[in-house]
Amino acid sequence: MPTPRISAIALDLGSTSIKAGVLDQHGMLSGIVSHPAALITSSNGRYESDALEYVKIAEQVLSECLAKITPVEEQPALGLCSQRSSFLIWDKASGQPITPLISWQDNRGAASCAALQNSNQFIHTRTGLRLTPYYFAPKLSTMLDDKLRAQLARGEVLLGTLDTFLIWRWTHGAHYITDASMAARTLLMDIQAQQWSPELCDLFNIPLQCLPKIKPSAGLNLNLNNGCILRASVADQSAALIATLAQDGADALINLGTGGFVIRYLPVRVAKIISRTNAGGYLTTLVYQDENLRAYTACEGTLNSIAAALAPYPVNECEPENFAQSGSAGDEIFCLAEPSGIGAPYFRADIGLTFSQPTTHLTQQQIATLLLEAITFRLARIVENFHRQSPLQRVYLSGGLSQVKCLQQGIAQCLPCDVYLLEQQETSLHGAALLASGQTFLPDGQSKKIQPYVDATKLKEKFQRWKAWLDELLT
Repeated sequence: MPTPRISAIALDLGSTSIKAGVLDQHGMLSGIVSHPAALITSSNGRYESDALEYVKIAEQVLSECLAKITPVEEQPALGLCSQRSSFLIWDKASGQPITPLISWQDNRGAASCAALQNSNQFIHTRTGLRLTPYYFAPKLSTMLDDKLRAQLARGEVLLGTLDTFLIWRWTHGAHYITDASMAARTLLMDIQAQQWSPELCDLFNIPLQCLPKIKPSAGLNLNLNNGCILRASVADQSAALIATLAQDGADALINLGTGGFVIRYLPVRVAKIISRTNAGGYLTTLVYQDENLRAYTACEGTLNSIAAALAPYPVNECEPENFAQSGSAGDEIFCLAEPSGIGAPYFRADIGLTFSQPTTHLTQQQIATLLLEAITFRLARIVENFHRQSPLQRVYLSGGLSQVKCLQQGIAQCLPCDVYLLEQQETSLHGAALLASGQTFLPDGQSKKIQPYVDATKLKEKFQRWKAWLDELLT
């Protein structure tokens, strides 16, 4: 059998690991190389790593992956996907970083967020996002002193996320760019105009002229000094979505990891409705922009820190049959399982890990069941809202916590559509490679339907009571 032709290479710039893989003409990903990313150190809310060490590892990973291609392709197409909010500042003349690589986890932007609380609604309307320290603009605004701001305005120093820095280096400084999906996560881009917003730059006191040029996510044609041609560059979550869902908006993705999110593509007519109503508190995500400058958008609900809530408890010992049949260990105890504050669409930092009644009489396993139930109900309510806006046919589960059987069964029982467990791996790599190659996503054989196997009438009834409890809690 002849060796499949190479369609693209992908490089995934993650926070904890850097990966590369090869996509063949049949849409299959292979030859994956992975190395730990540069170590992130933390102190007093600051999360930083060595930018040049990160670049060195990224180049090593890509080189090892390219070495696996036989025969060697002439200038293979490269798809890049990047962690969305880590950034640095560097000297234009020397190319040397003048700051560490600052992680998305870094909290130094909290002061900027506190000062701009009165502008929260304006920021949400323009960006589709909420004002939090995780994003690029609040951190950068807090870091810039008068000298650095003046250097940026004069073009003596440059700034950007990982994609911008690497593309600039790999084109010998010829291209100072980012793509629309990365720009959309900075709190500086107008998501409707898909350009940097002068008003947002003024709010954060960041010189607009210092920002990289916004380019489409796909259809790029940049010769790199590593022998590749950059065809696509996109945010990591966007890449995962590209590899997972069709763009017709009929499906949604639930990812359950450190936190959780529910995301779906928005059909054009629904996107217009969402943009006018701000999605009732949901986030609007610009997934990517194609070579014809058409933007694909998505609506996103979030759960915060669910892995931390579950960590002390034996969640894998909970029986799916008992979970679904009885509703919970305490039928009238309701719960929220987000220790760092309840996420989208509510955004209530004052409401974290919460039980409606004392739990001192419950076992660890019973409390675990309540927490799993709370996660199930939060996800189900988000999906209900999305389904009401525009009907969903399927929901896919991914992420480490999607392997928890109780969550699989609870979600399948409470959702108004079919639920599938994704079996494909490395979705961000896969999506970046697909975008670079021009192929579309290939879902067949990469998921299995979750079959509810018990009567969950009590769980569904409790879900209705939980919604009433949550509404009262939020008032």
